[in-house]
Amino acid sequence: MDSVFTVQGNRLIREFDGEKVWIEPWGENSLRVRSTYLSSMTEEDWALLPQSNINTNITVEEDRAIIENGKIRAVISEGGAGKVTFYNQKGEILLQEYVRNRKNLKEFTSALKIDAREFKANLGGDFQLTQRFESDPNEKLYGMGQYQQPFLDLKNCTLELAHRNSQASVPFALSSLGYGFLWNNPAIGQVTFGKNVTEWVANSTKQLDFWITAGDSPAEIEEAYARATGTVPMMPDYGMGFWQCKLRYQTQEELLEVAREYKRRELPIDVIVIDYFHWPTQGDWKFDSDYWPDPEAMVKELEEMGIELMVSVWPTVDKKSENYQEMLQKGYLTRTEKGIRITHDFLGNTVYFDTTHPGAREFVWEKAKKNYYDKGIKLFWLDEAEPEYNVYDFENYRYHIGSNAQVGNIYPMMFSKAFYDGMAEEGQENIVNLVRCAWAGSQRYGALVWSGDIDSSFESLRNQFNTGLNMGLAGIPWWTTDIGGFQGAYTEDPDFRECMIRWFQYGAFCPVFRLHGDREPHSEPLGSSGGGICPSGADNEVWSYGEEAYHIFKKYMLMRERLRPYIKELMKEAHEKGTPLMRPLFYDFYSDQRAWNVEDSYMFGPDLLVAPVLYEGKRSRNVYLPEGATWTNAHTGEVFDGGQQVECDASLDTIPLFLKDDAKLPIKE
Repeated sequence: MDSVFTVQGNRLIREFDGEKVWIEPWGENSLRVRSTYLSSMTEEDWALLPQSNINTNITVEEDRAIIENGKIRAVISEGGAGKVTFYNQKGEILLQEYVRNRKNLKEFTSALKIDAREFKANLGGDFQLTQRFESDPNEKLYGMGQYQQPFLDLKNCTLELAHRNSQASVPFALSSLGYGFLWNNPAIGQVTFGKNVTEWVANSTKQLDFWITAGDSPAEIEEAYARATGTVPMMPDYGMGFWQCKLRYQTQEELLEVAREYKRRELPIDVIVIDYFHWPTQGDWKFDSDYWPDPEAMVKELEEMGIELMVSVWPTVDKKSENYQEMLQKGYLTRTEKGIRITHDFLGNTVYFDTTHPGAREFVWEKAKKNYYDKGIKLFWLDEAEPEYNVYDFENYRYHIGSNAQVGNIYPMMFSKAFYDGMAEEGQENIVNLVRCAWAGSQRYGALVWSGDIDSSFESLRNQFNTGLNMGLAGIPWWTTDIGGFQGAYTEDPDFRECMIRWFQYGAFCPVFRLHGDREPHSEPLGSSGGGICPSGADNEVWSYGEEAYHIFKKYMLMRERLRPYIKELMKEAHEKGTPLMRPLFYDFYSDQRAWNVEDSYMFGPDLLVAPVLYEGKRSRNVYLPEGATWTNAHTGEVFDGGQQVECDASLDTIPLFLKDDAKLPIKE
């Protein structure tokens, strides 16, 4: 009888009972695994970039086949379910499929009839896919994007593989066992990192596709993932300073007067932002001239002050927009499977443009180029990028390349690509655009992700702390929050002012230092049409929260300025190697087992430990200093040996900071 295994170049193929399994090298120490019951494998690479051929050892034996690529080795059984087990170079199991079946009596037998790779037919469609792996209860897992929850370690968590406002599914997991795993499938689904089993589910798909890498340190794993999916561009200089934003500057003169006030006060500012509804109608992608009469003059004045202008772009197209009929005719709009064709209802009945359609991406960019870019605006805020359906019935939407159920998670990545490709075509380098969502690979299109419309509270701040670290480990090193949260706070509230101060201190040590929020009370709309119909939030400048807060804000703005050379080196490392700027302590101190358990402080680059105050009323806090280094309190000069907990001052104007070994960073003036 012929073998179920064949070798095609450096690809190992197993065919059995209608299933095709491909295992092949995809970068150093890495393997890509695909499987399907269709007649042929589809060729989309999704998040992955093409990789050069790698010399691979493939061995076919009587009852199994082995493929080895550097530090990773996969063994797949010949019979039954074709169980796959992954090993590191030491022969230790990294990950193995979960099989409970009697198909192969040479392996563990069970009457449960559960296979690792389950393709369950969707009537009238393709498959619901479940991929199961054995679970090590002691494993710790990180990454996966941003979820509004208080957990850094994701073991024993269930995560929706879908985007929502403030949720971004970036399905790459970093394991404490020494591997990284990418679920290379943009379908809507779910993952459960259970104590007894790990299950990845795609609700509708044509095939299984995942990538796995082995490494001796978190950095080695992260860098391999970056080579496989891409790195961010180099952050431009203006990205490293302070960004001013609020909901929303209503007129050109209002925005310019805020910029002038920053300059009068001699405060550092690099970017100021025009938020949504500066347009006549959603989908016009241009200024409402009643409120923004001379964009070129505005850009010129800001440029003379050394300030970059960012403009919000929404993917929504109102049915009354001047572009709606043309986009409808050309198939550039998202479709609904049932019901009225409205995907977002906010100050108008709108439909999202289809970012998966190359023609739609080019169309939207050309409008933005004519109305913004050609007027000197080189920085865009790509909002509503999930997209934020009014009803998250994911199965009810369809795109150019397929149903939302099968490909929906790629939407924000293609939104970023539309503007990245357009700006690159114009010869721009160091492209960065603020975007409210991302998927694996978005980073290579200059995506700076922020955590969406979050609550203004200490609880929310704690959630963002974990979110930012996990986003970095998921391969998205450019990340930020709305300092102070987005919604639910009154500027004059003393309790909120404390939260705002603590958030601002933390924000100074995020990759991008950006103030934004919808503050109460709201002002009235300026008019009854166009850009005048939308109200604005209360003032949200650094002088809006009283004198005590203002002096603390100024202290950290100036500190951030002094750290610019250090931050520039961190941005260079992110560009070249995919290294997250902010990362959990275990990233740099992976041999220290206690560092893996710390979920309230982090490293900002290799030399600075940051311990933000995450609870109201706290004026001191306990900080763990990892072993393998000496640590200097950046405020007091006290020196401590690593491997111990220390109690330190955290008065209202102080965020605890510790310098590693002989690092000389200008924390103090």
